[in-house]
Parts: sequence; structure tokens; C-alpha cells
Amino acid sequence: MLIPKASLRRSFVIQVRVIGALIMREMITRYGRHNIGFLWLFLEPMLFTLGVTTLWTITKAVHGSSLPITAFAVTGYSSILLWRNCSNRVVKAIEVNLSLMYHRNVRVFDVFAARLILEITGATTSIITLTIVFSAMGWMNPPIDILTAMIGWLLLAWFALALSLVVGAASERSEIVERVWHIFTYLLFPLSGAAFMVDWLPKPAQELIIWLPMVHGTEMIRHGYFGDAVPTYEDPVYLILFNLTLTLLGLALVRETGRRVEPE
Repeated sequence: MLIPKASLRRSFVIQVRVIGALIMREMITRYGRHNIGFLWLFLEPMLFTLGVTTLWTITKAVHGSSLPITAFAVTGYSSILLWRNCSNRVVKAIEVNLSLMYHRNVRVFDVFAARLILEITGATTSIITLTIVFSAMGWMNPPIDILTAMIGWLLLAWFALALSLVVGAASERSEIVERVWHIFTYLLFPLSGAAFMVDWLPKPAQELIIWLPMVHGTEMIRHGYFGDAVPTYEDPVYLILFNLTLTLLGLALVRETGRRVEPE
């Protein structure tokens, strides 16, 4: 049975309004109305990346490469903050917002979507702002291929969203997920491509590390920033297929979680 277009349009409008309201609620709850308020959404990832960049610059850390350390740090740590912060933010998100499930139009997906939109917006604003500011200061050059960098960032953001749906839904089923996932993200940090280029690794290590999807996103972003200064090993098709599979799994788990939720 086909659903009338009018009903689909009405449902879409309602969902957009619900997610918009949840975003406003999340911003007020998280950052409050005082001082700089919601600007912390952008400043938090910016300050973290800026701190790492400054530390690496002071210590003259170049990781055995001639690549500019500022651009290397901005692309690496912005990338890891994107998927790590998204996945961490949705852990137990339903449990702390259980009272909202009383409302007919609020679903599990809406709660996750509101938090993920905030995190992706903050990380995206951070890398854009840092790139513009550091380029103006002469600390780094603008991306050589902006389109490639943008596509890499969008694919990585898609991965962050899909991963977060899986982790968020799983965390509502077991408390073990909440405790293990935070540890797991720290273990993934040195393998994510934030602090190295795949080209720097021995051949056997390269063949293993490219199985990790976030590595492809980071490599593609750096390809956009550095061009042919260093060989990159991204495979957009692999990342897209991985994202599609993870998204379908995440949506299925979110739907199943929604059936288990009992509003307060």
C-alpha cells in the first residue's frame, strides 16, 4: 500500500520540528544560557585541536615527514574528534532522556539525530575555522583540492553517524557497552590515522590498517589538503559500502530499541 505524498510530507515536517526542538533543548541543557553558551559547541573541538597543534609545533614534532605539522594536526585530530565525540555522545542518550519518550512524536532516532547534528556541526565548524585562521596567519596552506577534502569529511561524518547509531542503540541494551566503548575509542585512537600516514607504515601494516574505515576518511581529507606531497591510500568505494552496511545495521538496531523503550 502506497503512502500518500501529503502524509509523507506532513511526517517529514513533524520530524524536522521535533529534531529542531530537541537540538535547542540539548544546547540549553549542555551549555546553558550564560557566558558564551552554545558557542562552546564550536570552541571545545577547536581548543582541543589548537592545543595539540601548539604542543606539536613547540616540540618540533614532524613524525619523520616534511608535511607541515599544523595542517597535519588539524586534519588528524579534527577527524578523530568527529567520530569519537559522536559515538560517545549517544551512549545512554535514551536513558537520560526517557521522559521525552512520553511524547508521541518523539522517537529514539530523533534523540540520537539531535545529538549527532550538534557534534557534526561543531567539528565541521572547528576544522573550517582553524583552517581559515591558520592559513591567514601563515601557519598552514589552504587545501590544495577543496572538493576532495570536503568529500572525505562528508564520508567520515557519515561513518560517524552510522557508527553512533549502532553504539547508541547497543548501549541501551547493556551497560557493558557504555563501559567498554570508551576504552575501545582510546584503543582505536593510535590506529585511526590521526597521528600517521598510511604511506609511513611497512607494507604488511598498510594492508591491515586500511581495513579500518576511518583511516580512508582521514587519508582522503589529507589528500585534499596536501595533494601529491605524500601518497595516500584512501578507497572511497570501500568507505561508502562500509557506511551503507553500518547505516542499515544502525537503523535496524534503533528501530528495535524503540520497541523496547518504556516512557516514564
